[in-house]
Amino acid sequence: MAAEKDEQKDAEPEGLSATTLLPKLIPSGAGREWLERRRATIRPWGSFVDQRRFSRPRNLGELCQRLVRNVEYYQSNYVFVFLGLILYCVVTSPMLLVALAVFFGACYILYLRTLQSKFVLFGREVTPAHQYALAGGVSFPFFWLAGAGSAVFWVLGATLVVIGSHAAFHQTEAVDGEELQMEPV
Repeated sequence: MAAEKDEQKDAEPEGLSATTLLPKLIPSGAGREWLERRRATIRPWGSFVDQRRFSRPRNLGELCQRLVRNVEYYQSNYVFVFLGLILYCVVTSPMLLVALAVFFGACYILYLRTLQSKFVLFGREVTPAHQYALAGGVSFPFFWLAGAGSAVFWVLGATLVVIGSHAAFHQTEAVDGEELQMEPV
């Protein structure tokens, strides 16, 4: 078993890759397992963006069928499109970066403080959940000034437009047993 892991490490190229970064960025648990499942079921990006596979649906029935099938088929790709739009929104908004830095900085300070001793405020011990709520309360004005609310709605709107238009105009993959369909007369 250890020899297999060593061979796997030797086979990986040096540098930053998703397999080396993922364990460091996301702690073990349900979130990490979910992201691993998404990465495992991702469809090839070449077929995802192939321009020859885009066409206008003939009628409303075909549009609905494309939406349902493409969302099911490209679900993992759409998750990464959503994450990319979030990253774009955060990187292009300096004030949002500052607000996130304040929030995560406050959380990190609270984490380090709880490692040393219990946090006591006005003679009472403060639970970690309350400490993180306090960090959110402290950073709330920064999020408000940065326009985090509008950023959230921009990301949701952009995601719906991008994913909805891709799912509506991308031709569906042929599924076994559904080549012949009879239309009602």
